[in-house]
Amino acid sequence: MQKTIPITKLDIQQTHMSFTLPLRYDSTRMDDLALTLKANDYSFFQIDKPLIESSVNVDEIPVNEKELKQYFLPYIEDKLFPASLHENGFHRFTKSIMKRFEYKLRDTNIPFVIQSVNLILGPFDIAFLTVKVELDCPRTELADVLDFMHHFRAVEPQLAEEQGMVIVCPDNGSILSVRHLLFECLCPFLEKFILHDDKSNSYSGSLPYFEDKRMYVTAFLFSQQDSLITDDQLYRMGALDGRLPNGHLFISANNPDYIQRSLNQSLHDRWAPNRYTVITEHAFVTVTNCLPNDMSRELSQYTGTHYYNFILHYFYKIMLLRVSFEYSQIEWGKDEEYVKSLIKFITLFSAGYYSQEVSTRSEGKELSHMFRQAFNIDCLYKEVNTTLHELYKSQENHASDKMNMLLFILTIFTVISGIYGMNLVIEDWESPSGWREFSSYTFFEWISLVTALSGIGLSAYLVVTTFGKMMMSKLRRKKSKSRM
Repeated sequence: MQKTIPITKLDIQQTHMSFTLPLRYDSTRMDDLALTLKANDYSFFQIDKPLIESSVNVDEIPVNEKELKQYFLPYIEDKLFPASLHENGFHRFTKSIMKRFEYKLRDTNIPFVIQSVNLILGPFDIAFLTVKVELDCPRTELADVLDFMHHFRAVEPQLAEEQGMVIVCPDNGSILSVRHLLFECLCPFLEKFILHDDKSNSYSGSLPYFEDKRMYVTAFLFSQQDSLITDDQLYRMGALDGRLPNGHLFISANNPDYIQRSLNQSLHDRWAPNRYTVITEHAFVTVTNCLPNDMSRELSQYTGTHYYNFILHYFYKIMLLRVSFEYSQIEWGKDEEYVKSLIKFITLFSAGYYSQEVSTRSEGKELSHMFRQAFNIDCLYKEVNTTLHELYKSQENHASDKMNMLLFILTIFTVISGIYGMNLVIEDWESPSGWREFSSYTFFEWISLVTALSGIGLSAYLVVTTFGKMMMSKLRRKKSKSRM
């Protein structure tokens, strides 16, 4: 008989969690957004300068700037840590919150603290809103921690297992959903800068090519010292399997072989048995049975180097899905300029931001490989390369058809002009009223008239359309919502 894996319990003493929400923002208003952020006490992160006191708190995990510089390859570092808003890259704004709330689900009440909010304004209209959360409990069972992650990440709950959770604000007793917490309580100014899909007016239309109704979870969990960390616990961390709607412990697989195969793909056990990291398409979770005081450097890496490594690969996934989506929207008979802009878009992304190697450290390379695997980046990139090849082929065929048509027309005019010895002038045209004699034209004079007028018309059409396309291209570049 097939064996099933037992669900074991694990007490979590301390939690550090971050929930990251991708957004599409209006990059043409970046300056206005930056001023709004500064007016709301957000500070712009510069790797060579410390954040101002109002944006940090004593409980915030320090980030080692020197390690950030040494972790990434130089050309990646330039994009991740631009010195100003006028440079291309990822522009990070941070604000300390330190506000207490209460999570309620079924009979479970868990107080938690929102420590800070980060907003990264990235290239190509993509932004990342990250909320840092810590559970305010001395001891919480792993199932409740995972249940909290599972429900808190659902910005707009759709499924039955995602519903039922409420957030209570102790200050006034008001009840909030996650969406209201983000866009009405923490960042009420942000929604007016978010771009939406034409078919949707709600937040869910911000990224129609991406699952943007849920946040990505990153966490650093401290269990009891020297406690045993088992395979079922690690699998549940990656899958965010907490409890069933009836409150019972939940695991989304029973087959031990399946769980082992899954962990072979998602588990980084370099520091076992004291520290494990699980990376899946839903979560990036590190768990340790060491004391927090012994993990200060690892915590700094969690909020610094590993966070940026995650953001970079998350950005890759979103952009590659975006290219595939926009390719599917092409109307080949109408969108010549759109095809050109998409070719330019893919080229700029590939040349300016995409790279298979991002880190100089061995652990950084290992985590990068796991992110690429979890986000299916290599397969998506191959699909984009195929897309680019098809776009180039389409452009070449279209240009060849236009050239053939132009040569055909010019050949007709050349043949007719050659027959007439390059002289299409009729003597009547030299008189101001000669055009009135057209009724008496011979057959060949009619050919001359039609050829001359169509030649003049064709020349005017070519001039007007050429300059019109040039003006339209300039207007598109000026109104483009993609900040390179």
